[in-house]
Amino acid sequence: MQAVLKASSAPGAEIREVKVPQFGRSEVLVKVKVASICGTDLHIYEWDRWAQRRIHPPLIPGHEFCGEVVAFGDEVSSVKEGDFVSAEMHVACGKCLQCRTGEAHICHNVRIIGVDSDGAFAEYVVIPESNIWKLDPAIPQEYASILDPLGNAVHSVLAGEIAAKTVAITGCGPIGLFSIAVARAVGAAQVFAIEVNEHRRKIAAEMKADLVLDPSSQNVPNAILEHSGGLGVDVVLEMAGHPQSIRTAFDIVRRGGRISLLGLTSKPISLNFSEDIIFKGITVQGINGRRMYQTWYQMTALLKAGKLDLHPVITDRIAMKDFSSAMERLKRGEASKILIYPNGAR
Repeated sequence: MQAVLKASSAPGAEIREVKVPQFGRSEVLVKVKVASICGTDLHIYEWDRWAQRRIHPPLIPGHEFCGEVVAFGDEVSSVKEGDFVSAEMHVACGKCLQCRTGEAHICHNVRIIGVDSDGAFAEYVVIPESNIWKLDPAIPQEYASILDPLGNAVHSVLAGEIAAKTVAITGCGPIGLFSIAVARAVGAAQVFAIEVNEHRRKIAAEMKADLVLDPSSQNVPNAILEHSGGLGVDVVLEMAGHPQSIRTAFDIVRRGGRISLLGLTSKPISLNFSEDIIFKGITVQGINGRRMYQTWYQMTALLKAGKLDLHPVITDRIAMKDFSSAMERLKRGEASKILIYPNGAR
């Protein structure tokens, strides 16, 4: 089969012919229909400090996809040949305290398909049966291929009260943009989008954010106060991980509000705990991945109900052979969500 291969400990990746993976007694072989590129894949491609510590080439990356079941082991009972599926690519151990108390999404021993083992940038991928998510055929393949990042958005938005609340999203990468759609779908009163990149701001407007702000040229705290009656917003979803973006989140949340932090920082940052958290009485949440499998049920329900229009976020659709050019577009900030078709056809 053809696959994107991170063959060596250096920047880049290449298209190679490799063997179709073998599957075990409790595993499922899936023919990949559509995959999508994540920021993690860009880290692996660029071979940055994180990738150098985490990745052990050779590796086939890719952890966002949908496909069709073509074969499975003799212990598998929940799927059949031809089923339309995606998968939760975080493989929990099932044995640690977190797994045994309903927190498998923060499993102490988690392994990620496409990061710690071969993933979905290939014609075929092997998934444990326990991680397979069967899909309604009515869900478009484009949406089915982005359930991983959409799940991050749904988890972040629904981690607290949201209906009739004012919401600010700091950082409008794909997950931030999806969060605009999710927040609106579940009844947020107003949604503010804060993003420095012009391309992403345009998409945020297409996603129907009520107000889109550029922190490089506008005083975001003043603008938020003006549009919230001087109170600040009820909820901030922090998706950027940049120190200034996090600082902004604490500046614009109202007293008693909520901040949900999903964006990853590259270095430690400082906060005044007394002024920023304690005296304001706010709730600060760390958001990691998707709740297994509560989030999957929630986002599937939203999609089946037709509540989410995600198409503005999907900016590119490419054949797998053009993987490197797609990564360069991402690096230049010219694309948002890029879909990959292993067979070269849309």
